[in-house]
Amino acid sequence: MTSEIIKRLLNEAFKPELLEIIDHSAAHAGHAGARSGGGHYHVTIVAEAFAGKSLVQRHQLVYKALGDMMKQEIHALGINALSPSEETKGIH
Repeated sequence: MTSEIIKRLLNEAFKPELLEIIDHSAAHAGHAGARSGGGHYHVTIVAEAFAGKSLVQRHQLVYKALGDMMKQEIHALGINALSPSEETKGIH
């Protein structure tokens, strides 16, 4: 299952304090991306690796960790990437 692979890759890359993956693929059935095999996911991840990084840098780190999955298995990915200090302050 794709969400399990996403979870494994992000755990290996970031050793996050929190990782939540929501699969929205079923809600997009019939959508052009869904027909080509790519799923729709939303990831919330809290890791020290994101401290001091811009939003774009954080997203680039996640995309790099997922590698080739972004080309086929994942059609759409929402990312909420936070550092531990942001998560404890309630910044979302």
